Amino acid sequence: MYAVLETGSKQYRVRAGDTLAIERLDVEAGQPVTFDRVLLVNDEGKVSVGAPTVAGASVVADVVEHKRGPKLIAFKMRRREGYHRKVGHRQELTVVKIKDIQFGSGSAPASESAPAPAPAVEATPAPAPAVEATPAAA
Repeated sequence: MYAVLETGSKQYRVRAGDTLAIERLDVEAGQPVTFDRVLLVNDEGKVSVGAPTVAGASVVADVVEHKRGPKLIAFKMRRREGYHRKVGHRQELTVVKIKDIQFGSGSAPASESAPAPAPAVEATPAPAPAVEATPAAA
C-alpha cells in the first residue's frame, strides 16, 4: 500500500516505514503529525484518486528531527562590468518517518464509487403531421 501526499507545495510517494525530509513543520521532534492532503492511495491494486484529495485518507508520521539541508550557492556575474553577487541558502527541513496510511474502510475506491450512468431511454419519434396537397390556383 502506498500513497501520494502533498506538503510544502511538493508531492511525495510514501509507504509505511519510509523516512523522508520535507519542508520545516512546526511540530516538536518525537511528536506525531497527520497529513490530510492525500492525493492518491493504492491499496493492493485498488487505486483511489482524489479530486483534489481522497476523502477519508490520511498519513500518520512521527517527526524524527529538524535539520538544515546542504548549502546552495547562487552566484550572479556580468562579465566586463565588475558585477558579482554571491548568496548562500540552506533550507530548513523536518525528517519524518511514516507510520501508517489510513484509508476509510467504509468508502470505496474512486473507480468503483463513481455513479453508474443512467440507462439510455429511447424516445420514439412523433409521427409527422399529414400534409394534404392543395390544388394550384390558376
